[in-house]
Amino acid sequence: MLQISEFLSNHLMLTVALVTVLLGICANELVLIRRGGQRISPADAVRMINDRGAKVVDLRAPADFKRGHILDALNVPMAKLDEHMASLRKQQDKPLVLCCALGSVATQAGIKLRGAGFTEVYPLAGGVGAWQNAGLPLTGK
Repeated sequence: MLQISEFLSNHLMLTVALVTVLLGICANELVLIRRGGQRISPADAVRMINDRGAKVVDLRAPADFKRGHILDALNVPMAKLDEHMASLRKQQDKPLVLCCALGSVATQAGIKLRGAGFTEVYPLAGGVGAWQNAGLPLTGK
């Protein structure tokens, strides 16, 4: 413990830089959660789909969607999200689970949907990759 305090005092600029970066990362995560909706795990998504009838919106390209997607997911590529806003409004009474390949696009879509008045928007943390890693099935139909 003495070595850590000695290192921190000898390398004050590095310590300040580290603390600044860590605070920046935390602030960024809080802003994304606040604006894009709370990210949920695959297990939470399954519970939300089963218990509350949540609709899954897959934001990947159609070719990726056809290779495998969550059952009953609606394919709305991020580039065409604005064009599909009217059809998504039909689902506005249900929670929307947003998924993409890794999770970052879903957060951006969540910000856009919240700005358009959607209140229950939940990006899937880790995207379809996390869904597969959790051992949950995908369908190609």
